[in-house]
Amino acid sequence: MDPFAFNPDTDLELTRTVSATPATLWRCLTDPDLLAQWFCPKPWQVRGAVIDPRPGGIFHTPMFGPNGETQDAGPGCVLIADEGRTFAFTDAMTPGFHPKGSAFLTGVYMLEATETGTKVTARALHADGATRDSHESMGFFEGWGTAIDQLGDLASTL
Repeated sequence: MDPFAFNPDTDLELTRTVSATPATLWRCLTDPDLLAQWFCPKPWQVRGAVIDPRPGGIFHTPMFGPNGETQDAGPGCVLIADEGRTFAFTDAMTPGFHPKGSAFLTGVYMLEATETGTKVTARALHADGATRDSHESMGFFEGWGTAIDQLGDLASTL
């Protein structure tokens, strides 16, 4: 089931097949210590992640670059936590579905078992085309693609 219809005018998407089960990938998506190992392309790091994998729960993944850069939109909110299938979060709301004044994206990871592992579809949903274009020019495909490769590498060790 695809809970978020893809809109090419505002959304970005990539798909990879990973040699791991949906259950293992789910752990990597929802365990803060595991997520910190793959969620952003190295040498960037996630530190101090907090995830409560239930609708309305907190999703907070502060990112730190190798030259002291930081990227932290503050605590976001889990929208969907359908174990082994769909994990969606947004920075448009804080935990408990409380709206925020600004937002960059809603992130969606959809997992589908295949004969060789799991098809991972990652989507970044944006409010408008300009934000979508900005995210794409920041390196969405390379960055999120690298992160999913790192996810696969980590999952293969579990």
